[in-house]
Amino acid sequence: MSFLDGKSILITGGTGSFGKKCIEILLRDHQPKRVVVYSRDELKQFEMQETLSNPKVRYFLGDVRDKQRLTMALKGIDYVIHAAALKQVPACEYNPFEAVKTNILGAQNIIEACLEADVKKVIALSTDKAANPVNLYGATKLCSDKLFIAGNAYSGGKSPIFSVVRYGNVIGSRGSVIPIFKAKAATGEEISITDSRMTRFWITLEQGVQFVLSSFQMMHGGEIFVPKIPSMNIMDLALAIAPNCQQVVTGIRPGEKLHEVMVPEDDARSAVELDDRYVILPQAWWWKGKTKIQGTPVPEGFVYSSDNNAEWLGVEQLRAMIGD
Repeated sequence: MSFLDGKSILITGGTGSFGKKCIEILLRDHQPKRVVVYSRDELKQFEMQETLSNPKVRYFLGDVRDKQRLTMALKGIDYVIHAAALKQVPACEYNPFEAVKTNILGAQNIIEACLEADVKKVIALSTDKAANPVNLYGATKLCSDKLFIAGNAYSGGKSPIFSVVRYGNVIGSRGSVIPIFKAKAATGEEISITDSRMTRFWITLEQGVQFVLSSFQMMHGGEIFVPKIPSMNIMDLALAIAPNCQQVVTGIRPGEKLHEVMVPEDDARSAVELDDRYVILPQAWWWKGKTKIQGTPVPEGFVYSSDNNAEWLGVEQLRAMIGD
């Protein structure tokens, strides 16, 4: 029996890549009472209903900027996965007020609405860009992470409890570079590479969803869960997808990093290592002695970044993952 059996789960931004895969896995491997898709795009909801018609799945039009609508949608909900966000780095740079309204004020609305609705557990999806951010998207997600961790102080040690999951680039997501490279490969056009040294963490949608669900089971509130996942070099990715295309190096774009970090050195002081993940534990008065997560403290000066990773994907492994 799964801990999710009989539970009601709401996913904000549920029509996105993560939401679709999450619902697929929930219906495949678990027996939830109901799964609520909460998103603002009626067309995406309509298209999703055309391919996913299940009486357990409900569709709720609404924006995370609208707290009243959130409160209504959260009635009777046990678990919340907050996946809604403005995620495109250039779009956030040129529309900063909108990014703040959705990613920061929307996070506050989620927290307050969950407190009012007496939800049991909430996990917010973060990004590697929230660690030592250099762009507005990363900065808004860092702020969002801080809000969700602090949400545990507002619940006073009772439900709901709030935690965060942080992982890297997702194979198969709408924001992935893979569709762009594939389109170039089909036409034989040249591929733009910002920097040949660039590295990124890499995770599949299936792995991302399973990691979030497993984090629900072990969370006690206040943790940031970081999966141990492989790194890849951008040149290997280009060779895996479009080996016959010419590559043109264009230079790093504004707000872009050469390498990504998921556990910065400052956070590592409160991080522990488990078999499949790192867990950054909060250093707050309301948390002391609360968690039962037993892990090995990471060494002094530890940094988990895509360029110093112990696990790497080669060209053939990337092709296999992309094919899956």
